Amino acid sequence: MRRRWTTALAAIALTALVPATAGPAQAAAPITTAIYTADPAALVVGNTLYLYTGHDEAPAGGTNFVMRDWHVFTSTDASTFTDQGAKMSLATFPWAGADAWAGEVEPHNGKYYWYAPVNGNGPGWMDIGVAVGNSPTGPFTDAKGGPLISDSTPGSSPLNIDPTVFTDDDGQVYMYWGSYYGVRAARLNSDMISLNGPVVTPQGVSNFWEAPWMFKRNGTYYLAYAANDSGCSAPGYACVRYATASNPMGPWTQRGVVLDQVTSTTNHPAIIEFNGQWYMVYHNAGAPGGGNFRRSVTLDKLYWNADGTMQKVVQTTGPIGGGGGQPPSGTNHALTATASTSYVSPWETLGAIKDGYVPSGSADHSHGAYGNWSHQGTEWIEYQWPTARTLGKVATYWFDDDQGIDLPASCQVQYWNGSAYVNVPGQSSCGVAGSTYNVTTFTPVSTTRLRLNITSRPGYSTGVLEWMAL
Repeated sequence: MRRRWTTALAAIALTALVPATAGPAQAAAPITTAIYTADPAALVVGNTLYLYTGHDEAPAGGTNFVMRDWHVFTSTDASTFTDQGAKMSLATFPWAGADAWAGEVEPHNGKYYWYAPVNGNGPGWMDIGVAVGNSPTGPFTDAKGGPLISDSTPGSSPLNIDPTVFTDDDGQVYMYWGSYYGVRAARLNSDMISLNGPVVTPQGVSNFWEAPWMFKRNGTYYLAYAANDSGCSAPGYACVRYATASNPMGPWTQRGVVLDQVTSTTNHPAIIEFNGQWYMVYHNAGAPGGGNFRRSVTLDKLYWNADGTMQKVVQTTGPIGGGGGQPPSGTNHALTATASTSYVSPWETLGAIKDGYVPSGSADHSHGAYGNWSHQGTEWIEYQWPTARTLGKVATYWFDDDQGIDLPASCQVQYWNGSAYVNVPGQSSCGVAGSTYNVTTFTPVSTTRLRLNITSRPGYSTGVLEWMAL
């Protein structure tokens, strides 16, 4: 059989229940499924919300970013978005070679300036260029004829990416950018294409990874950014932290996590007020066929505490996915349950089994997956409710990655009768087919706990993408 990793890893023995509190969260519906979008920036002009996004074009199974242009999406209700098309591309910058990465648009003196990192043809890896247009949708042309920020800029980052541009009440414009080498900041001149003073390294921006987003509210400056420290995300993933300051150049004070890790390894915030409601715009791997290099922009509502701190954004489930059979009808009580398991591997997440996502097939783990590699034999997953639920059916969508996790040999549904787990009465066949919902019916029971025992095939482990309790 194929092992899940090139190097054999020692299994981590867990003898206690593993609660569904870690790993990628459920996700909101993407603004589009026609293309893969990433690295959002947001701008409100009049009654319209503009989202500026990168465009992921990596093939299925690709292991690198393929990004050649940027799109603009518009909405008047923050719910339905219209793709205005690719409004800027690498061809906009004759000096650019590749990598149309995360950019942002800032209005100034009746024009709109689009700052974007690209791979220049000259020395250095990533440079920041500037394009300009007369409207929020362009057309955009190169405003400078060369990079605004490059490796030759004194004090710049060894990886100059992800610019965020902010205009203060006095008209002074600031730009923040940077990568895992640290955040950088500088003032811009009124021409928007030259620096007004030196590049500085702001103080107090702890655990900075990339993707800064700067804004002001009620006299306080806010800097949100992707962080990947162990206090907020699993290894290789990122959350969104934020800091506040009384001056746009800092020093900054860390305030905490506003967005947990998502289903893609990267995380990228844009925070905006529109029609009286604040939103967190971000990307994940939520669209059908999505992944770390095929991401999708989405947004959720953001709420404030009375002291000016941000409440953590709740990532909501939207009507996305499909293609691998439709879920059965009925009230899915799994959505209100607390999940636990006998074992989940460090590379999977138990919470994925109840996020409401409709997989495109058993290999579709774009929303995460429960898996128990490298355990073999019988493991279990379980739902628990604070009060009894009347249940008579479950639907199971198995995870099969062909790399050590495979379809199970058998399964058995059990319920808690008040003192012990017992088999549900009158259970129909517990199906083990791939790429579909396996519906198992039984004589209805009233219980606070429901369990699924899963027995693996010899030499394999098992996994679940969705488990519905109906």
